[in-house]
Amino acid sequence: MVFRRRDRRPVLTVLSEFFLPRGGWKRAAQYVVHRLRRLPDPPHRIARGIFAGVFISFTPLFGFHFLGAIAIAMALRGNVLAALLATFFGNPVTTPLIALGSVELGHWMLGGTVGFGINEIGRSFTDAWAAITGNIWAIFTEDVADWRGLSEFFWNIFLPYLVGGMVPGILIGMICYYISLPVIGTYQKLRDRQRRERVEKALEKRQKAAEKERRRAAKAAGQTEDQA
Repeated sequence: MVFRRRDRRPVLTVLSEFFLPRGGWKRAAQYVVHRLRRLPDPPHRIARGIFAGVFISFTPLFGFHFLGAIAIAMALRGNVLAALLATFFGNPVTTPLIALGSVELGHWMLGGTVGFGINEIGRSFTDAWAAITGNIWAIFTEDVADWRGLSEFFWNIFLPYLVGGMVPGILIGMICYYISLPVIGTYQKLRDRQRRERVEKALEKRQKAAEKERRRAAKAAGQTEDQA
């Protein structure tokens, strides 16, 4: 392929750059904003996609955020690529804060016990993933599957996270929607005006060149008649 990298990066390099982008998080955010503004779609469709990507970032469906963003964007008739780019909102810097706030809010809404720390939440997800893979592996081995730990994880962490993330997810998603709508609209109008100006300048330049060539041809024809 023409655009394939000649030097394939090691897996550890790809993972490290995901958590610590080469140009820093500020540059990565600027790149996402730049791509969002240049999407060839009406502002309201792009804004709906942004809402979908931001909202899904407040859910505990890790590993399925892209699929969830696509599904929500399609349901809202929003821009799918904008939804995928907007999932950047849930990055390694913001996700711990989102997780902690969502779990605490979810427990408060469900009448449960609050006071879970971010380390405990992260460890619970790690243990749950290990339990899932272990139980799947037990199907093909002599090991005995044990789903009791996952039940505790679901009621103590996953469900409160899911319920508690709905409110800030919708709120922040709507804020991003209403902010991005006029910004993208203004940028697209400016881009269209600049494009028209470039086209008009190119036409004007071409017309001047044609007029100059016509005058040169007329002058050459006049000199030929004089010589004759």
